[in-house]
Amino acid sequence: MLHRTPFLLPLLYPRLLWRMPADTKTLYLTFDDGPVPGPTEFVLDTLKQYGIEATFFCIGDNIHKHPEVFSKIIAAQHAIGNHTFNHVKGWQTDNATYQQNILLCDEQILKHQTLPSVRYFRPPYGRIRRSQIKALHDRTIVMWDVLTRDYDVSQSAAQCLRGSLQATRNGSIVVFHDSLKASRNLYAVLPAYIEACLAQGYTFRALR
Repeated sequence: MLHRTPFLLPLLYPRLLWRMPADTKTLYLTFDDGPVPGPTEFVLDTLKQYGIEATFFCIGDNIHKHPEVFSKIIAAQHAIGNHTFNHVKGWQTDNATYQQNILLCDEQILKHQTLPSVRYFRPPYGRIRRSQIKALHDRTIVMWDVLTRDYDVSQSAAQCLRGSLQATRNGSIVVFHDSLKASRNLYAVLPAYIEACLAQGYTFRALR
């Protein structure tokens, strides 16, 4: 079960951000699909416990449904990215509809932040057409180097942790999910992953 992105994908899509510079032992935790009561708050409490900043790729509809949880992400000064309004698949969505869905998510984010724009975007499922990439020329499209697969209910927490740690390296952008589906593995793996990485001399940063 692959936890690291196949090496060919960054070569085929060099415009996308797969990994940060590898000159220091720095990791970049990212969380997809929130804000969701319970999982998102667990993540925030865990990050606070270890003094870590991370990046949250939020779904606009979840921000609309749970503004109080989103406000907690903002208050903790984590970085925010756009993950579309409805978690739409780029491969199955026409370009105009896809762009509109992204803009709807922007609106929800900017209701809570005094920013001129939303810089970071992550395509749901990692599926995006080249034409959609071109249309997002003014954004940083963030993919990942390590996919924890915490959402995979057939994977035990031990498997999730082991595979994620084996795939981790300098500059890795790491994906967890602050969602109900991922919560079983998330709750068990996130603290253990952070502690193991800290013990190996890694530090954590948000995407800025």
